[in-house]
Amino acid sequence: MPRISLIFMLLLGGATAAWSQAPSFHADIAPIIYQNCTECHRTGEIGPMPFTTYQEVSEYSSFISYVTANKYMPPWTPDPDYSTLRGERFLTDDEIELLAEWHEAGAPEGDPADNPGLPDFPEGSQVGEPDLVISMPSPYLHGGDMEEQYQVYVLETGVTEETEIRAVEIRPENGAIAHHALIGYTESPTSISEAEALDAETPEEGYESFGDYGVPVEDFLFGGWAPGVEPTVFPSTIGKKIGPNGRFLLQMHYGPTPVEESDLTEFNLFFADVPVQREVELEMMTPANLSESFFIQPNEIKTFHGTATVDEDISLLSVMPHCHLLGKAWEVYAVSPNQADTIPLISIPEWDFNWQGIYDFPSLKHVPAGYTMHAICTYDNTSDNPDNPNNPPQWTSWGDLTGDEMYVLFFQYVEYMEGDENITLSTADEDTRIVYQSDVLFPAWPNPARAGQEVTVSWHLNEPVVMTLELLDVRGRIVDTWLPMQSFPRGHHQRSFVLDGLQPATYFYRLTTADGLVRSHTVQVVD
Repeated sequence: MPRISLIFMLLLGGATAAWSQAPSFHADIAPIIYQNCTECHRTGEIGPMPFTTYQEVSEYSSFISYVTANKYMPPWTPDPDYSTLRGERFLTDDEIELLAEWHEAGAPEGDPADNPGLPDFPEGSQVGEPDLVISMPSPYLHGGDMEEQYQVYVLETGVTEETEIRAVEIRPENGAIAHHALIGYTESPTSISEAEALDAETPEEGYESFGDYGVPVEDFLFGGWAPGVEPTVFPSTIGKKIGPNGRFLLQMHYGPTPVEESDLTEFNLFFADVPVQREVELEMMTPANLSESFFIQPNEIKTFHGTATVDEDISLLSVMPHCHLLGKAWEVYAVSPNQADTIPLISIPEWDFNWQGIYDFPSLKHVPAGYTMHAICTYDNTSDNPDNPNNPPQWTSWGDLTGDEMYVLFFQYVEYMEGDENITLSTADEDTRIVYQSDVLFPAWPNPARAGQEVTVSWHLNEPVVMTLELLDVRGRIVDTWLPMQSFPRGHHQRSFVLDGLQPATYFYRLTTADGLVRSHTVQVVD
């Protein structure tokens, strides 16, 4: 999944300001930028960025106005009018107009005395100081063969007695290939033995398993990560438990890349401060909840409607819809037996495979026994879908690869107790940040783009380097040298390039340093 541009991330959230004249940076714009930098750091892998002064931000006023006006940014796909979710990243119409007026007025600075000042971002975890850090046994090396890989690692818990967990935080090292990560947990001797046997069959660490862990686990979603997903900090007295005889199964999904990349993912565990009275449980909706087979014909727009009955009163913590490139929209809600009450949970009217996550509710959401869960997902398997991996469209059904399709909905919940509606899910500490562990290449925009169109690419360097930027086809052949080998200072850089003379296809743009560091992303050229 793409990482988030530094510029984009400044726009996550905001504070509305009224004005009687042209808005100024310090009085009106700086609160939107500075007061929300904490959220920026929490929601993406964002580190030190050159947006600390009026001069740095004002240079991008046109760009900021453009991407917010067309709502390309901030990257938040759920409909905020349908339901309220934790960590929402969207701007109101007033905030968007404020940014536009500031740009149109020439990006005035205003009175520096009105500057609210920068937040303080101590380095480290999004949650705080972890009690235990668990790492992959060795780095995973992607051979640069344009193949996807699901690799599962069997990891010991690292505890000597039963331990209660209040938060889990996954930290991939290399987002250039890390697509998403899931942690399963099991204490079953049979599952552990089978997983260790699978691991022993391969010379490298871990074993291949597409979609699931290859063995049954009691907790399929002990923790999860995708770019932009916040770690959940469970409310007091709610959490999960692990023991010395249990095992974590860390499943890493690595995306295709034309060059060699390595990754060493670790995850942080935070122990409960008070005894856990209710353990978090997981429920899934899959094609088994549909009344028809999960097949999508070529040149078809197809909607699947799954249902599941809630057997006991529950309190929902989070919801996670998941599908692939044909997905276009999700709607999830619960309905009472007499149809008199509907509980809206999440609506994603324009599904984006590149921006999906685990969506927490701000407070526990009560769903009474007897209610029916409804999960509706629409798929577009026509040539009008620019994300369709097949041209021409093909028969598509369930599969683990990105070019296949899925219909999955995860619910995390606990048994309901009176007063749950008043329990708020914790947020990550506001005085934290995520720092870059290495140089970063960001997604191009717009993407997809048309042949002859201009695309913009940005990157961040931790230190001055000599580097080149090239465009390659899927076979790894260079079709254009965007930037010959040259020196760049540390910090954020941005350039625009014309997609000249290219046939519709998927291409890779690659940043290579003189020291051999390689970063790459895809850009899709369409008719």
